[in-house]
Amino acid sequence: MTKQDGGAPRTDTMKPEEKTLSGGKPVYDSGQLFKGTTEIDIHHDGAFYRLKITRQGKLILNK
Repeated sequence: MTKQDGGAPRTDTMKPEEKTLSGGKPVYDSGQLFKGTTEIDIHHDGAFYRLKITRQGKLILNK
């Protein structure tokens, strides 16, 4: 976590958890990504994607 000018820790900088899955890939908690919402937009390679949590708690990715 980095600090802002006022000395308060920043919470908008998302970092992967220390733990990793097999293969050494970083692990992100969905709570870090969604921050209380059920949809987020992801910009990848010039295109936008929507990642959504369904009512059943599953993830759906749409272009």
